[in-house]
Amino acid sequence: MEQLTEVMIEPIDLAAWAPYALEVQAQAFGLTAEEVAVRLQIVGRHALQPGVIALGAMSGGRLVGFGYGMPNHREHWWSTVIQPHLEARGHGDWLDEVFAVTELHVLPGFQGQGVGSGLIRRLCEGSGLPRSILSAIDAETPARRLYRSLGYRDLARAVHFPNTDRPYAVMGATLPLQPGRAAQSQSANSR
Repeated sequence: MEQLTEVMIEPIDLAAWAPYALEVQAQAFGLTAEEVAVRLQIVGRHALQPGVIALGAMSGGRLVGFGYGMPNHREHWWSTVIQPHLEARGHGDWLDEVFAVTELHVLPGFQGQGVGSGLIRRLCEGSGLPRSILSAIDAETPARRLYRSLGYRDLARAVHFPNTDRPYAVMGATLPLQPGRAAQSQSANSR
């Protein structure tokens, strides 16, 4: 595991940083070269969306994590896939006035050190919207535990996106996000 010396979270130009971001995602998520090529095109389209916010976590001059999101619109592809699942559970209103965290990935050696939490917090704080929504693999993973600690709750589970075998969960949180376990522990230790 890499030692966390200093990680700075800063805005990035999503289109310019996309190849580096996809390298991080490939390592964090286990993507093939073919999957990276497809996602690079998707990220390029997302970079042109109004209201997109992109952040990079930099350490020693290299990108060790990134995240981006945008205001959700029902006509977005992702929304059209999750809409029937949300509506079936009475959560269709979560598609409106909400910031969609589109991607959030941290290199394995930097996970568990607050980088992901810092990225998602800054993304959501900058959105100006009252709620946030995202999708994550529907399994008990460190990412799902992080999201829950920040106040995200399951809105729909067993959601299947085209071209993937893994089921996903759609999670939502009101903003601002909760302090999270790490911040609560630090706060308790400082009393």
